[in-house]
Amino acid sequence: MTILHHVSYGTNDKSTVVLLGSIGSNTDMWLPQLDALSHEHRVIALDHRGHGGSPVIPGPASISDLADDVLKTLDSLGIEDFKVAGLSLGGSVAQYLAATSSRVTHAAFLCTSPKFGEPAGWHERAAASRTAGVASLADAIVGRWFSPGFLKDKPATSWHYRQMIAGTDNEGYASCCDALAGWDFTQRLGEITVPVLTIAGADDPSTPPEVLQGIADGVKDGHLVVVSPGAHVPTVEQPEAVNEALLKHFAR
Repeated sequence: MTILHHVSYGTNDKSTVVLLGSIGSNTDMWLPQLDALSHEHRVIALDHRGHGGSPVIPGPASISDLADDVLKTLDSLGIEDFKVAGLSLGGSVAQYLAATSSRVTHAAFLCTSPKFGEPAGWHERAAASRTAGVASLADAIVGRWFSPGFLKDKPATSWHYRQMIAGTDNEGYASCCDALAGWDFTQRLGEITVPVLTIAGADDPSTPPEVLQGIADGVKDGHLVVVSPGAHVPTVEQPEAVNEALLKHFAR
């Protein structure tokens, strides 16, 4: 059984919000949300397997494997029903959980997609991680995470997140690349019946607003919020706008 590293804020008598981050990230991706959401909720941020403080599980993974890790970790904490927010890879896991687990009551999908390009690209990135290391990919990744203006105005913050990426375990990163290579939920969005918020960065080159609008249109009860300026990680670049949208959605 894989129990994921996690951090928790807020008291146990409040509803639980689970936060799932991008590939190459750890719970620091959610620091502004941990502060803001914990006044109204018990907030738990988790590291995917092979990321942050979570154990490395050798070999390829699937999105269903990552979702199972989340549920087993919540079981270990005695948590039944929960609200979930996921960004990028975490958004894929959140989509799967919202469609397949009756324990999910609300969902938020940030800068994510029901399919991230073609599998070959992810297999190539997995191979690069296993051979040259994640650090070799870090500059390109952080350039997609944040808008040019943010990178210029916030060099220390940008460097912190670059180091987060570079410090990710090579096999842990590659395993999650394998999961994204096999991810295609385009025909299953209609299975998601809980209330859904999608959030897009106006300047996101990886998952532009029209992708998130497609998710909102594909689920039973979805709506889109676009933050600007903002690229692939608006939780850091536009925390006030993201926090406001999440708090409003999770209060429904």
